[in-house]
Amino acid sequence: MRGGGTRLLATPLAAWERDGLKAALSKAGLPADDAADPHLLFWRFETVADIPAGFGGIEVHGRYALLRSLVTLPPVRGIGIGRAMVAALEVEARTLKCCAIYLVTTSHAAFFQQVGYTPCARDEVPEEISRSRHFRALCCASATVMVKRG
Repeated sequence: MRGGGTRLLATPLAAWERDGLKAALSKAGLPADDAADPHLLFWRFETVADIPAGFGGIEVHGRYALLRSLVTLPPVRGIGIGRAMVAALEVEARTLKCCAIYLVTTSHAAFFQQVGYTPCARDEVPEEISRSRHFRALCCASATVMVKRG
């Protein structure tokens, strides 16, 4: 998959790989308590040179997706990997017929704005997304809710 000029391989995460996802999320300070949930869609990303690059996921709720658990591994940060991972996850969401992708972030709003997400009010979030466990857990007062339509 391509995104942001960086070539990545995206592989759906196998059940036995979820411990690695959980460890990476915990190390990055991201919620990891539901990483083993088989209903959540996670991918591992690596460069075309077989270098592990990170993880990311989406939760699909009807016509909407929730982008989540995006973590770029330290050795490859700052070279466009995050942009490429977001682009790959957006392709997956569109393939699953999602018309909008939402996310909640406490510290990376500027990054997500750079890749086309815009802040939105919590009351503008569809009920399918706002009821999700991940959204409810992260919707603290300091968190920014963002959306990308289309």
